Amino acid sequence: MKITVVGTGYVGLVTGTCFADVGIDVTCVDIDKEKIENLKKGIIPIYEPGLEEMVKNNIDKGRLHFSTEIKETLEDTEVVFSAVGTPPDEDGSADLQYVLNVAREVGKHMQNYLILVTKSTVPVGTAKKVKKALQEELDKRGSNLNFDVASNPEFLKEGSAVQDFLKPDRIVVGTESEKAEEIMAKLYKPFTLNGHPIIFMNIPSAEVTKYAANAMLATKISFMNDIANFCEIVDADVNMVRKGIGSDSRIGNKFIYPGTGYGGSCFPKDVKAIIRTARQNSYNLRVLQSVEEVNEEQKSILFRKLMEYYNGDIKGKKIGMWGLSFKPKTDDMREAPALTLIDKITEAGAKVIAYDPVAMDEAKRRVGDKIEYAKDQYDALMDADAMLMVTEWMDFRYPNFNVIKRIMKTPAIFDGRNIYDPLEMKKYGFYYTGIGIAHKED
Repeated sequence: MKITVVGTGYVGLVTGTCFADVGIDVTCVDIDKEKIENLKKGIIPIYEPGLEEMVKNNIDKGRLHFSTEIKETLEDTEVVFSAVGTPPDEDGSADLQYVLNVAREVGKHMQNYLILVTKSTVPVGTAKKVKKALQEELDKRGSNLNFDVASNPEFLKEGSAVQDFLKPDRIVVGTESEKAEEIMAKLYKPFTLNGHPIIFMNIPSAEVTKYAANAMLATKISFMNDIANFCEIVDADVNMVRKGIGSDSRIGNKFIYPGTGYGGSCFPKDVKAIIRTARQNSYNLRVLQSVEEVNEEQKSILFRKLMEYYNGDIKGKKIGMWGLSFKPKTDDMREAPALTLIDKITEAGAKVIAYDPVAMDEAKRRVGDKIEYAKDQYDALMDADAMLMVTEWMDFRYPNFNVIKRIMKTPAIFDGRNIYDPLEMKKYGFYYTGIGIAHKED
């Protein structure tokens, strides 16, 4: 079987590489010539554990190829995956120009029946637009070639994307024909041999499933953050509350850890997009509107705590920040709480010195010289007036608190991930506050 994957971001590169790893002939396409030349050499543009080794291995075995031209890849191709970006417009709706461009290019150059599968996260109704755009190009050619469109949303988590693809919880595919369903079932057979289910449905249902899944997870996060803030007011401990509700099988213990808000390339964009799509259909998703509102406020929680500690004035203070990426095991800073914190802290006249095990280059690209960059986590705290724990990298789980206490100007820790023990921090002599944990002074 031969497939083409258009787009070499997280979704496209992981998809293409994992299909190649089970023996399928895959060509990944991207318009970025420099990126493609680097990929041919095994140099990947993203940080994702295990992916670089897998890319190099499949290149060496002749199963994974890279190109800048869709038309060069379509001979004998049975399935084309569209995994290009769908960035949010100013109104929150998904920008479909790249998705539709892929459909047009396929329509211009396809030589045989194929399935055009939308892998990108797109609003319900996109498949109809894709089908129309492709058919228009065939009509211009006077071609009577047949094709199918399908929706195959991804459920990959950055930091564990390879394993998520190889061992999926479920595979969702929306199709319009038995032929397309048969081909997609054959394509995914290697990933279903161990019992991982493939769920076929109509295309609109598949399109909604992706948004609904991310919206539900985002809802759990914002709900827990809201409860955490309430816990501080009433002298409750959110960690105890989390354990109490997480033991209920109807709720579960995933995505109920309080923190500084969700970020990344999926949740913020997808929540905005489904809210916008609902409005276009004369319906208000009131719960999700609140989810988004809570999340935006939560990104400032450590700043508010910092300002409260310093009585509203941090001008001239030095703030050490641990973590810049929106979560561990990735260098992705899209919609990261760290960006909000950096803006607010620097606008208030303080200086930020930051360290992240992986995202330093990405931070320099995004914020430049707005902050200082430490050579390691301890360097970020030299003479610091506060330490902000923003991203819960494993490197930060068991630091040397004696060293931290000695090198900081003011021993104050603002833990945005609740990874430290408040009683232990008190013994070391730190002022410590987390999320949803009432801080008491003796």
